[in-house]
Amino acid sequence: MMFVTTTGYIVSVIGPYLCNSKNNDAKILNSIFKNNLEKIKEWFETNDVVVVDRGFRDSIDLLQEFGIQIKMPSFLKRNEKQLSVEDGNTTRLVTKVRWVVESVNGRIKQWRLLDKVLPNSLIPYAGEYTRFVSAICNKYRPPLNAGNETEDLLLGAKMLHMSKKKNELMERVSNENVHSRSGRWQKIDGNDSVEDFPKLSEEDIRDITLGVYQLKLAKSYTEEHLENDEYYEVMQQGHQLIRMENLKQQLKFLFKFHVYLHMANIEGKTFIAIVNWSIRTLNCHTKMA
Repeated sequence: MMFVTTTGYIVSVIGPYLCNSKNNDAKILNSIFKNNLEKIKEWFETNDVVVVDRGFRDSIDLLQEFGIQIKMPSFLKRNEKQLSVEDGNTTRLVTKVRWVVESVNGRIKQWRLLDKVLPNSLIPYAGEYTRFVSAICNKYRPPLNAGNETEDLLLGAKMLHMSKKKNELMERVSNENVHSRSGRWQKIDGNDSVEDFPKLSEEDIRDITLGVYQLKLAKSYTEEHLENDEYYEVMQQGHQLIRMENLKQQLKFLFKFHVYLHMANIEGKTFIAIVNWSIRTLNCHTKMA
């Protein structure tokens, strides 16, 4: 079990633990707190925030008893096929912070011994190896989040503001049944041009994606999907609405994933709204990036 800060600094590595159906992430964390390993209860003050993934949902009550606030991605409610706008935005606010955890794991796995399944003979030493590598990363690797504090605060305020906005494009797609009216869409390719489509700088795109994470993933993400019998189609409806389809053939079934883009001209400037068929108003999917 690894504990990291929002800068990627590894606070502690506890374990290893046997992981099976009876010993999941939540039970491991509960055991750590109940036994106060490494005096973990002294690390926290009232109203400190801990960001976790969905696997820790059974730890929420225990952590709240110690005055810790838990931030975790939302769950689908019964009979829901996708998160609501509110839940989707809340989840995005969490994942915008939690990406650091995955990046730290990636740093650890850059070490050859830890990038694969360990043989049974090395299991007794796995914890020591991981703690040793973690100490080296803390000492010699730069912080994962070394941005300007003022810019970070402005970005956070922007995301909180956007998380409370209505998703008007999603409502249009849903109310007008746009996603099922295939006859109105005209397929376009690299030889076509969308009238008045703005030329976006990298800074403009980063403003849409609220960071560089999707931009860094976009190329490898596309290459991976094109290698797996998937392909993309871009279509246009009128001069303002564009739809991108990601199609995946699997056995006898064809799966479609849609991303919509709407352009509007306001005071001589072209603005873009993006919605994937998950319906959050924050950020955009790597497909669109």
